[in-house]
Amino acid sequence: MTKVLLITGGASGIGAETARIAATRGYSVAINYRTRDAEAKKVVAAVEAKGAKAVAIKADMAVEADIVRMFEETTKALGPITHLLNSAGISRQMRVDSYDAAMLASLFATNVTGLMLCCREAAKRMSTKHGGKGGAIVNVSSMAATLGGRTGSSAYAATKGAVDSFTRGFAREVADEGIRFNSLRPGMVLTEMTEGRLKDPDFKKGIEASIPMRRVGASREIADAALWLLSDEASFITGTMLDAAGGGYRI
Repeated sequence: MTKVLLITGGASGIGAETARIAATRGYSVAINYRTRDAEAKKVVAAVEAKGAKAVAIKADMAVEADIVRMFEETTKALGPITHLLNSAGISRQMRVDSYDAAMLASLFATNVTGLMLCCREAAKRMSTKHGGKGGAIVNVSSMAATLGGRTGSSAYAATKGAVDSFTRGFAREVADEGIRFNSLRPGMVLTEMTEGRLKDPDFKKGIEASIPMRRVGASREIADAALWLLSDEASFITGTMLDAAGGGYRI
């Protein structure tokens, strides 16, 4: 069976690195993006240069119609979706006393509701109950879900806590329908989302001191973990949270 991997938020960071590696492991890859058209096309070119099929699909994870269209276009271009990596996400850094309803709605719309709708669409296609042949899904969560996040990240952490809770429940629902479903919880990783803050030597030093391995992670390390969870090597693993965080946090 041809392996077709749809990656949300695939134009940068962990998603893009996963796409590039997946190209060497027999996957055709659909790279979803919202605004990073040029970056998505570069990832497609990198995947195709490795001999794999790829397509870039613009869709906003906060818009249900976009999500449905993304699944339809992926299937039309590459064939039935067998694997899904939910890596799209946004972050907001602010104290609770600075929140407003619009910010919270935006954060949860992308990080939680959009992810859940992607899983709905995947289940409709993968589940043996619906005539599918099974598949595997990985959600990119965060270690923030375990401790409420670092200072200023409590709302973001709450979205990831919701993702982990949903992962546990949904995995049980579809476990006998051929679908495996897991969360991957990275710690601090150098990506486009974090590089600005990590350029501050004092900030980076403080972060490294808080990690037992005393360093931040690399995108490839997280991508390798995601692809392992998606692979048949993890065939008896579902409903779990895998921490990829250098040991978590120093207490």
